[in-house]
Amino acid sequence: MFQFSAKDEHDTQRLGAAIATVLPSGSVVALIGPLGAGKTRLVQAVATALGVAPGAVTSPTFVLVNEYLGGRMPVYHFDTYRLKNGDEFLNLGPDEYFDSDGITFVEWADRVSKLLPDDRLEVSIDVINENERRFAVRGTSARSQELALRIAAECGLR
Repeated sequence: MFQFSAKDEHDTQRLGAAIATVLPSGSVVALIGPLGAGKTRLVQAVATALGVAPGAVTSPTFVLVNEYLGGRMPVYHFDTYRLKNGDEFLNLGPDEYFDSDGITFVEWADRVSKLLPDDRLEVSIDVINENERRFAVRGTSARSQELALRIAAECGLR
């Protein structure tokens, strides 16, 4: 696990670029944090680094899942905030996305954590103030722990 302090959106973009550089297709990223923490902003940073058109990524709160194509690999973006239970999440067909050729992000992942793959990257976001965020990035398996270390290295932390 590592922590990354983002003083501003530029730092969040740097973390997103590191994630985009390191994560292989089929990766799942669980995003955890309060409203306004920057979960969607981090997905935007990763998608942009992968070549998705800037501005294309929006919060999937009302749509529940968005697909962003046109980059180096697809980005799939779930938001579980409005789901009533795990069955509603399963009805979205997440396993098809988890086993895909893209990277899957799940916002509010703590609400469906038992339904996520055992091998995933978890990113917890703490709001420090209006501009600053603290990201805690950890892998849940040996494979994803290695990926987390590589992301930290890409960010210049190790």
